[in-house]
Amino acid sequence: MSTVVVAATSLVEDELSAAMARVLPPEQAGRDPLLRPSEQADFQSGAAFALAKLAGVAPRELAERLAGEIGAGLTAAASGPGFVNVTVADEWLWQQVATRLAAPRLGVGEPLAGQRVVVDYSGPNIAKELHVGHLRSTVIGDALARILGHLGAEVLRQNHLGDWGTQFGMLIQYLDEHPGEEWRDIALLDVLYKAAQQAFAADPAFAERSRRRVVALQAGDEGTLAVWRELVAISEQAFQRVYDRMGLLLTGADADPESAFNDQLDAVVAEFEAAGLAVESEGALCVFAEGVAAPLIVRKRNGGYGYPATDLATIRHRLQTLKADRILYVVDARQALHFTLVFDAAHRIGWLADPGAATHVPFGLVLGPGGTPFKTRSGDSVRLADLLDAAEEAVRAVLTEKPHELDDGQYAEVVGAAAVGAVKYADLANARTKNYVFDLDRMVSLSGDTAVYLQYAHARLRTLLAKAGPDQGDPDPSQPSHPAERALVLRLDAFDAVLREAAGTLEPHRLCGYLYGLAKAFTDFYGSCPVLKAPTPGLRANRLALCRLTAETLAAGLGLLGIAAPERM
Repeated sequence: MSTVVVAATSLVEDELSAAMARVLPPEQAGRDPLLRPSEQADFQSGAAFALAKLAGVAPRELAERLAGEIGAGLTAAASGPGFVNVTVADEWLWQQVATRLAAPRLGVGEPLAGQRVVVDYSGPNIAKELHVGHLRSTVIGDALARILGHLGAEVLRQNHLGDWGTQFGMLIQYLDEHPGEEWRDIALLDVLYKAAQQAFAADPAFAERSRRRVVALQAGDEGTLAVWRELVAISEQAFQRVYDRMGLLLTGADADPESAFNDQLDAVVAEFEAAGLAVESEGALCVFAEGVAAPLIVRKRNGGYGYPATDLATIRHRLQTLKADRILYVVDARQALHFTLVFDAAHRIGWLADPGAATHVPFGLVLGPGGTPFKTRSGDSVRLADLLDAAEEAVRAVLTEKPHELDDGQYAEVVGAAAVGAVKYADLANARTKNYVFDLDRMVSLSGDTAVYLQYAHARLRTLLAKAGPDQGDPDPSQPSHPAERALVLRLDAFDAVLREAAGTLEPHRLCGYLYGLAKAFTDFYGSCPVLKAPTPGLRANRLALCRLTAETLAAGLGLLGIAAPERM
């Protein structure tokens, strides 16, 4: 367990709660102190307005009583018609900077320790290239896996690959009938997959041969299986190249393919039949959820199985074999009904004791400049590799305006980090459930709410600290604080709280907003407070410590979004 540093917000809330307990009748104690940041002080409480009538006094009088009870190195005063303004002592602020710098993990706690969380994300289909439709699941899922893991959870990443079903009989049959076609490359496979789909739709005889090939695949025909295994291997290697380029946590060890559950589907469906939860409807076997007209079709009319049966087998595996306390499915919002039905079925069969332990984490669409789904001119989905190439070109165009002392290798590394960061941040900075427009020019801007802006802020701090030299001194708590220093310290102090908020809501954009606000607070501080030429040694040491903590917090926060923080740019 790490050392948890008590934040200023917690300190003030605890002191206000204690003051309320001393001033109010016992039955009124324990109320929310209604604390918020303030321009008049560090914090402001509006609790007196909510409690004055219960206490039998005017809000202003209650505020004065509360202010008079507050100590612990805090300065408090009643303000206006009934607010309590609270200011933290300068000495406490500088000690807080020193404490966070010295603490492991910047003093961030591990409130999720002991939880085992499965995060299901990315989930591409074999024989098809990763494209923009996979972006949000992959980027959001990876950020959540990092944040939850940082807060102490044991995170099991699961990449539910689509590697089984009719489409593979179709593709293998097409390859068998076109022996002259070269296919051992993911880009070629993607083209041939589309050709096979067209043949399947246009030629009933080919469709029938494809169905027989599916039967052969499911029956374990070795020749068919050999081709299928090669398709899977080629696809997984191609996926991993993109994952590595994007700096994702996903590896081959996280693969959770549909085929792994193929031999469990009969038993899963039999369990629902035995429990009386699966009933026949129009020739198919279905599980109905209360109040939902659409059924979960666990076995088709022809006796085959589809996604519902596989997803039921998967959730059973995650709960019973992986012993997950919680499962997050990072899948687009259009699958909401499907997951509602799967979770309901898993709960009623008794696998999912707590319905809230399985959560669909939906997200909106990536749109093109015109506000329509993001496609190529030919109408195809944009490949992720092409998207990253375009981001690198855009970053180079922006960085050419900036002087640097990097060699070619270092420059290429920075360009790659900035391009990947730009794409990820643009996605993560938007509220998860909303659509957003993919705008490269805005994404790579050196100003505004972008990853490149944050990366530059971090690199600027590292350069400043390098100029200061190794002997930077220890923070001096006796020094006064400038308003810009105070604002930056309090912003830094909220890092732990914002991570808990992002984890609790499953919304990485909250961390993005925090980091952007931190970078702006640093810019205000740097413009108001000389660092290397501070007027006294004590102030210089304090401001350098503040710079170090800001750099470390920016790097840590970007890292939890899966974004690199280069030392130089």
